[in-house]
Amino acid sequence: MTYRPQIPLAGLTSLKVGGNAEYLAQPRNISELVEAWQWAKARSLPVTLIGAGSNLLIHDQGLAGLVICTRQIRGAEFREGTVKAACGEPLVKLAWQCAERGWSGLQWGVGIPGTVGGMVYMNAGAQGGCCADILQTVEVLTPQGEVKTITASELDFAYRHSALQTGKLRDYWVLSAELQLQTGFDPSAIRAQTEQKFHARHTTQPYHLPSCGSVFRNPYPHAAGQLIEQAGLKGFTIGRAQVSTLHANFIVNLGGATASDVYDVMRHVQATIYDQHGILLHPEVKLLGYN
Repeated sequence: MTYRPQIPLAGLTSLKVGGNAEYLAQPRNISELVEAWQWAKARSLPVTLIGAGSNLLIHDQGLAGLVICTRQIRGAEFREGTVKAACGEPLVKLAWQCAERGWSGLQWGVGIPGTVGGMVYMNAGAQGGCCADILQTVEVLTPQGEVKTITASELDFAYRHSALQTGKLRDYWVLSAELQLQTGFDPSAIRAQTEQKFHARHTTQPYHLPSCGSVFRNPYPHAAGQLIEQAGLKGFTIGRAQVSTLHANFIVNLGGATASDVYDVMRHVQATIYDQHGILLHPEVKLLGYN
């Protein structure tokens, strides 16, 4: 393992903003990930784990300690309707692989540019499906450096939430996940459904510009994007960050945006919706380096 100092993190995020990592490690397998954990622990350094960086806003001042990027830890094993996928496996790729086998249950994942680890952490979902629907077990690294398996029921899943974010499992890291899919379908039918969901996402969301995906959680029974659009905030811009003109719950980088630009747009949107409706929009994007 190499631990590189002062590495820019913007290129490791889908928003393309953010400062440097004090140290960066990019393990290629679970053994190297554990080694990186031990390296940081021996030096009393804080550790931040990131995957595809598709749901992150990293502060312009960067992150102290060791940042571990898991996107090279890939692989998936398919057997009898279950798939065990490594934490860095791209969700889009896994969704297509399941579709090719005629396995149903992950079609919604084709529009989410994240990793399996991020999917579990966020209870990611889209278009009527989510991680909690298909997850069986998760292999994790505990704060004591032990590798153990926990069940989906222990994750306390809720809308875009798991116990890995807050609560008893907050400092646990996802190493791999086992998913249960439905089998016996015509592969061409599952491929068609997956293609339809892929097309729906790419025609209604601004994939042509850097973004972090949906910025705010939907405040039931409302949709965050609808509230923002009704407030006339589509196209609202600070610096080079803009509320997307295609989907109001996306903030896009027009080129050269800073994390501060994005954050200031977020705060303005929150203030506007609160003033108009008394609803505080809670971020879905994970803020790193912010107090």
